[in-house]
Amino acid sequence: MNIIRKCFATIRDREKLYEIIFGTDTPAGKAFDILVMVSIILSIAISIVGTKLMALNFEWMGTVLMIMEAFFMVFFTIEYLLRLYCTPRWKDYAFSFFGIIDFLATFPAYLVFCLPAAQYMLLLRAFRLIRVFRIFKLFSFMNEGYLLMESLRRSAKKISVYFLFVIVLVIAIGTLMFIVEGGTPHSQFTDLSTSIYWAIVTLTTVGYGDITPVTSLGRFLSSLVMILGYTIIAVPTGIVSASIIDTTKEKARDNKCPRCNAEVKPDDNYCHHCGEKL
Repeated sequence: MNIIRKCFATIRDREKLYEIIFGTDTPAGKAFDILVMVSIILSIAISIVGTKLMALNFEWMGTVLMIMEAFFMVFFTIEYLLRLYCTPRWKDYAFSFFGIIDFLATFPAYLVFCLPAAQYMLLLRAFRLIRVFRIFKLFSFMNEGYLLMESLRRSAKKISVYFLFVIVLVIAIGTLMFIVEGGTPHSQFTDLSTSIYWAIVTLTTVGYGDITPVTSLGRFLSSLVMILGYTIIAVPTGIVSASIIDTTKEKARDNKCPRCNAEVKPDDNYCHHCGEKL
C-alpha cells in the first residue's frame, strides 16, 4: 500500500515526475531509464522470436509471447501518457524526434487488432535505445560525435556532387553494357534497367553474380568497372577524412568552440562542454 501511495504522490507532483522520467541525474531517474531500456530490449526480442515461432507453428509459445507483448504494450502506453502529462510543453515533446518515435512505437500496437501486419512497426522501439548515451553519460564518445557530425556537415556538398557523378556514371556504364550485351543470345542484359542494376552492383564491388556478361568485350568492360570500383569507394572516405583533419586543426572563432559551437572564454584552453582543445 505504501508503494502505491508513493506512486500516486509522485504522479501528482509533476516536477518530480518530470525529473524522474526525463532526467538522469537522480537514482530514480537512472532506474526508470534502465527499466525502459530493459523493456524495449525484451519487447523487441519478443517480436523477433514471435515471428520465428509462428514460422515453426509453436502456437502455445506464441500465446505466451502475445500475453507478454500485451503487458509491454500497456507499459509503453502508460509511459508515453506520463511523458505528455509531466512535460511543461507537451507539444514540444510530442512533435520532437523522440516523441514521434515513442508514439510510433506505441500506437501501432493497437492497430494489430485491425491490421495484423502492423506488429512489425513495433521494431521502431530500437531507435529509443539511443537514450543510452544520456543514461551512462558517455561524454568520451560525445566529443568524437561532434567531430564526425561537423565533418559530415562540411563534406555534404562535395559528397552530394560526387554522388551525382556516380549516378551518371552507373547509367552510362549500364547503357554501354546493354549496347554490348543486349542483342547477344542467352544474354541476361534484357533491358536497360537490368544493365544499370548490374553496373551498380559491379561498381560498388558487391558482385552478386546473378547477372554476368557472355561476350569477350562485355567481360573486358566488366573487368574495367570492377577495377574502377575500388577507386570510386575510396573517394568519399578521403573527403570526410580531410574534413575531419581540418575540423580538428581549426581554432576557436568568435568565442565559440569549433567542435560543438558552444560559448567559450578567450583564455580557455579547452571547451567546457565537449573537451575540445582550443
